[in-house]
Amino acid sequence: MSSGKTLLITGASSGFGRALAEQAVAAGHQVVGTVRNEQARAELEQLAPGRIFARLLDVTDLAAIEPLVAAIEADIGAIDVLVNSAGYGHEGILEESPLEEMRRQFEVNVFGAVAMIRAVLPFMRQRRRGHILNITSMGGYITMPGIAYYCGSKFALEGISETLGKEVAGLGIAVTAVAPGSFRTDWAGRSMVRSPRCIADYDALFDPVRQARQEKSGKQLGDPQKAAQAMLAAIDAEQPPSHLLLGSDAVGLVRQKLAALEAEITRWEGLSLSTDG
Repeated sequence: MSSGKTLLITGASSGFGRALAEQAVAAGHQVVGTVRNEQARAELEQLAPGRIFARLLDVTDLAAIEPLVAAIEADIGAIDVLVNSAGYGHEGILEESPLEEMRRQFEVNVFGAVAMIRAVLPFMRQRRRGHILNITSMGGYITMPGIAYYCGSKFALEGISETLGKEVAGLGIAVTAVAPGSFRTDWAGRSMVRSPRCIADYDALFDPVRQARQEKSGKQLGDPQKAAQAMLAAIDAEQPPSHLLLGSDAVGLVRQKLAALEAEITRWEGLSLSTDG
């Protein structure tokens, strides 16, 4: 990665955000990371005093985002890269999960990310350079029982990222949707909200899925530090990817999904084409 870049990373106190902050400063770059409390702020800045700047932000506080970005630009310097890492997972059978949980999932994973993008774009557009990384998930391509709200939010962010990339490509701004598979982060642990079980008809389908997910938490194949290194490589690429899968499970499962989709399109192609004029 070329030297001297400033990365603004949301959700920098844990998971991919924390790993990327660590790897970026190790590579000689400057990081502004958003966190949600004073303890996390102090811990993040202690990693590299004078090179990591922590700022308090809840990405659902939409009114606070534009002033924060403007202050960073004025006080710290031009934001070269925005990384939307703040997010969490909701787990629950759709019929059992209140709509309020879906709204909260989208407020954090989608609306917060888009608000951050809208705040940095005027500065990047004026400079005719910049890179936006949205950390989505392989759950933005594939689905599993019990994470409908989470997958919905990640499918949405994938679509937004791809569309945005086409809108800003002529302005010197790159957009990459980074879709990790299973990594050793807190996603399935303290970062996951679980709706209580209450409908017995789903027990046989979902109880083993929930149990397996809890048992595997912290033991996943993916290394967050290596994911961070991969993201830095994408940022440094002359032509950054619009989509970047991370992890062997993500690559394998997404390829299976695409093959199944192609087979289904072919199987129903006659009916699909029958609707033309």
